[in-house]
Amino acid sequence: MATTGSAIQRFVLDRTMAIVGVSSRGKGFGNAAYKELKSRGFRVLPIHPTARAIQGDPCWPSLAALPERVERVLVVVKPAQAEAVVRDAIAAGARQIWLQQGAESPEALQLCKDQGLDVVHGQCILMFTEPVGSFHTFHRWVWKVLGKIPQ
Repeated sequence: MATTGSAIQRFVLDRTMAIVGVSSRGKGFGNAAYKELKSRGFRVLPIHPTARAIQGDPCWPSLAALPERVERVLVVVKPAQAEAVVRDAIAAGARQIWLQQGAESPEALQLCKDQGLDVVHGQCILMFTEPVGSFHTFHRWVWKVLGKIPQ
């Protein structure tokens, strides 16, 4: 299942998403993505099983505990956890899943396909959310030169 440019555009069109994979210690890519997406004007709802707050903002223990239904879920976990997160996203009513580069597993991808979800995988969300920062602008340019940007 290949990621398409249109799936990427549909995901970033709405400025609200949940993110699963933030750390209560404030470290890791999940926290960096959370901070960066917020700075780009996205409304990001962090999910962590035990944290009450992430970077001073409210945090929820699960997708089911969110105060509203969220269509989009950014998944930033280890591949072994991805399928369970996708199952939780489906149960919570999400229809669009972004498996951050390195988070995807064959089982999670198959589940997305079987459920007819709009899925992005193998891509870094920070390369596609405007305004793109300098490092990710360079990263996007390199991937474009290498033909790795989905069409």
